[in-house]
Amino acid sequence: MADQEPIFRRDAPSAADLAAFASEGYAAFPSIFTETGLTGLTSEILGLEAVAEFLAAAEQDPAKLGTAYFVRPWNARGYWSDQLIDAPLVKALLRATIGPDYHFCHSALNVALRGVGRINLHQDHHHWFHENPVNLAEREKKYIQILYYPNGFSAGDRSLAVIPGSHRVSPTKEVTPERLLAGEFDAQAGRPLKLVHLSLPPGSMIYLNARMFHGVEPKPLDSPQPYRLFAIDIFKEAGPPHRHTQEIPPEWIERAGPERQKLFLREAYTPECWTAAGR
Repeated sequence: MADQEPIFRRDAPSAADLAAFASEGYAAFPSIFTETGLTGLTSEILGLEAVAEFLAAAEQDPAKLGTAYFVRPWNARGYWSDQLIDAPLVKALLRATIGPDYHFCHSALNVALRGVGRINLHQDHHHWFHENPVNLAEREKKYIQILYYPNGFSAGDRSLAVIPGSHRVSPTKEVTPERLLAGEFDAQAGRPLKLVHLSLPPGSMIYLNARMFHGVEPKPLDSPQPYRLFAIDIFKEAGPPHRHTQEIPPEWIERAGPERQKLFLREAYTPECWTAAGR
């Protein structure tokens, strides 16, 4: 909506942002949220009944340490979180890296407490790991994750770890993080592949090619940050549903304008969707 207060400080990526995405597999946007947008988004997340109950239980019971709240899809969105779906910066990034034909795939919300363990290095393109012919045909299409960190993270404290350039390596079963970091695919990537641990201030965003290997570090029990907030929206190049392509809530469709309807009016994933006639 034209009269919305902006959630981001910028409406478009720079040439350097797009170059980083192409070469590294991700572009980082530190402190990209406006002050008002960050306050609003954080309040919306912490105000969700399930999140509030989770954090209240954690305060009362030390045994809750090492756990996380997770929901997928994340449909309970308010004024600020709803903007994330098609804010000018998001649209400009998607159009510059995918083109005009893309869909909203799904979303998730996570609140991680002290003591939560590591998420190992992995890729997230859900067509790469299934042998149905539709998946093989989709492997080269774009699958974008937009990662939001309302309260940020320090390196080694529930932080994002990435292997820049690994998105250039063909996604086959032979490609593993261990072999990537051993240098076996440096020639295909056109560069030495090394693990990088990121650190981002509150209100930051990562625009990530899900073909790049990435993971998440543990959250130490003595972390000065009691919990790390994380939200993610996933967009895919137009085509068949992916493993988690969500059913869009009817109310989202009802209040969507033509541009949003183009994002939402696509087939959702079902267990049978890849075995339909013609696939």
